[in-house]
Amino acid sequence: MDRWRQTKRTPWQIGRDYERFIGHKYETFGYDVAFTGAIEGLQDMGRDVIAQRASELHVIQCKYWSQNKIIREKHIFQLFGSALEYAFRLGSFEHLDQLSLFGGPIKTAGVKAVLYTSTKISDVAKEAARKLQVECNENIGISDYPLIKCNISMRDGEKIYHLPFDQQYDRTKIKPELGEKYVSTVAEAEKAGFRRAWKWRPDQNAV
Repeated sequence: MDRWRQTKRTPWQIGRDYERFIGHKYETFGYDVAFTGAIEGLQDMGRDVIAQRASELHVIQCKYWSQNKIIREKHIFQLFGSALEYAFRLGSFEHLDQLSLFGGPIKTAGVKAVLYTSTKISDVAKEAARKLQVECNENIGISDYPLIKCNISMRDGEKIYHLPFDQQYDRTKIKPELGEKYVSTVAEAEKAGFRRAWKWRPDQNAV
């Protein structure tokens, strides 16, 4: 873990780490989180994280940029369009006779577009976001949080921990109500009875 923390990150890895951080925040509030950006890569359609809790569904875009860059309105339009497409994919608009181009239908469907960024958002972009009901969070950096996922296999109840560089890390969901949790060190995980995840192979079921 110490070597991994000290390794120089590529821009893609930095973006992935930011998505994980934002997703973890949602998990702590009881959302079921899918890390679509890390899993689907360029095929994520601008949906880096999808978080769902009861009837709430947040389509989240994460942009970890340097402070000399500014989020423009085109990014708001892209996110809104991606959230709208996702709502269509869920079949949320089948009952509507006419579709507005604004935020109402997405809200009706329970889908909310949310942007998190480490930098600033332009005034024009903020106004576009207000009209389209896109939630914007600017100047949000990454702070320390427990990274090791302690998961219990649904197949056989085996207790397994996943490190951030393990193959199934981003596909592994943590459900505290089942006794699963995040911890900060391998020692914590092993003391709680979890063993290290084995290397994943395509012909085996994921744990």
